[in-house]
Amino acid sequence: MHIEPGLLAPTKVLLANVSALGLLGLYAQGLLKQPADLIRTLIAALFFSVFMQGFHLPVGPSELHFVGAMAIYLTLGFLPTLYGFALGLLLQGLLFDPLDLQHLAVNALSLILPLLAVHYGLGRQLREAASGKRIGWATIVKLDAIYYSGVTLMVGFWLLAAEVATPLAAWAAFATSYLAIVAIEPLVTYGALRLLKRYEDRPLVATCFSVGALRLA
Repeated sequence: MHIEPGLLAPTKVLLANVSALGLLGLYAQGLLKQPADLIRTLIAALFFSVFMQGFHLPVGPSELHFVGAMAIYLTLGFLPTLYGFALGLLLQGLLFDPLDLQHLAVNALSLILPLLAVHYGLGRQLREAASGKRIGWATIVKLDAIYYSGVTLMVGFWLLAAEVATPLAAWAAFATSYLAIVAIEPLVTYGALRLLKRYEDRPLVATCFSVGALRLA
């Protein structure tokens, strides 16, 4: 879901940099207040990078990636996922494709803004005891559908802002390809939740993951 270097004018990249730094700065205090979240951020960046590098396929104007977004979000929490995405993109740029660093903020926003929509729209309620909500298969699929709809829309936004026109059919092919991720990724997410909930009382799991407040259907 990354935007290739050179598609956006430098001024637009600069605006993306300011926006991304502003968002990360907004949540920085909350992250620093929870030492365990710093550990979880590193874990999120690691898993995200492994998922991204493990499967990626060029489709239309961008790429189809196995992101593991909801598996990371539900097992590690909101802030570790938010910062883990940004850190993971930075690490992948440094290690595998330095040219992608030009659009680090652009690609980070494509992941972070849909995450905000998921978290404040539905995800946050799943950790609130008063809500009485339980996580089942349908809930995970809904979260994935919302998230990847947001990702594909963000890619569409950047393509509209690009200096080179992209045919609508090319974007549509890219967006449609993510239906496969919405169908497959919930299997990974649900399996990870089941496994971690089984061992949630163990100190290592309690420190490295954040599943204690979640209730499975």
